[in-house]
Amino acid sequence: MSQPQLLRDMALFVEVARRKSFSQAAAALGMPISSLSRRITMFESAVGLRLLDRTTRKLALTSYGEAYLAQISRLVDEAQRTFDDMTAVAKGPSGFLKIAAPPDFWVLRHLSGVITEFSGRHEHIHVHVDLKPAPVDLVGDNYDLAVAIEEPRETSLIVRKVAEVENGMFAAPSYLAERGEPTTPIDLERHQVIVPTQGTSALWSLSRSGETVAITVGGPISCNSPSLARRFAVAGQGITTANVINVDDDLAGGRLRRVLPDWTLPATPVYFVTTSRLLPAKSRSFIDFATKRLAAVLASASRDSNHPAAGRARPVENVMTT
Repeated sequence: MSQPQLLRDMALFVEVARRKSFSQAAAALGMPISSLSRRITMFESAVGLRLLDRTTRKLALTSYGEAYLAQISRLVDEAQRTFDDMTAVAKGPSGFLKIAAPPDFWVLRHLSGVITEFSGRHEHIHVHVDLKPAPVDLVGDNYDLAVAIEEPRETSLIVRKVAEVENGMFAAPSYLAERGEPTTPIDLERHQVIVPTQGTSALWSLSRSGETVAITVGGPISCNSPSLARRFAVAGQGITTANVINVDDDLAGGRLRRVLPDWTLPATPVYFVTTSRLLPAKSRSFIDFATKRLAAVLASASRDSNHPAAGRARPVENVMTT
């Protein structure tokens, strides 16, 4: 087998092995499934070992395949990155950049502006954004990166913390007029709370100037959608938690009021997630740009709010974990 074909087949094997699907790998590579399958079969014959177990319903790595994937993955990633870097030197970062992001209000309102600004600076990069709730399958769905507000459970993923968004408690003036306004965290125990997870109660940890209080809250309505919880709160159904930048219009319009404004809940982190530290130029360019801009945009949005309960989006040092 010639050296160029060997390197090509190694890359094809890595794509199939990571996705555990010939059809998904073929779609990502832009080649027929039959051609891809034939090349992998020829590659196995050249190696002299069976690397993949194929059935009509499942594709799995053999023990030899697992070991071989671990050995060549970095080599293939580095080769791709080197090629992308050479291309970027010639004409700048280019290619199709596929991003997954949560369908949160702040994403629609603020991340969209960051992406628009980035796209204007990089005419050779086509940015596609999918709004998808967590968890996201970065490999299976062929994403270059994901924006996340929860740290992924998969330890193999590379996580970069970009910012933190302050959270608070909010309720409609009509609800507070009927039930009274809480003045201490313990008062929340006698109020109706729109529980953010399935169930009738939740444990909230409230903080103020280094003081932390744990409170068990409950209510007749629960939902896992921040947007729907906000609607329930505006309708007077109880107290809800929210990112402060998500409800600035409701606060300014008098539809919601902040409850216990001196107390906050744990901040919502914002992460960029990738499958590797060895990123192509298009991904590195976006992450470098958005890391600086996103925290600044979120902080500016909070400072510009026309109400005393404006929240704060805090930039953080670029932290990567595996």
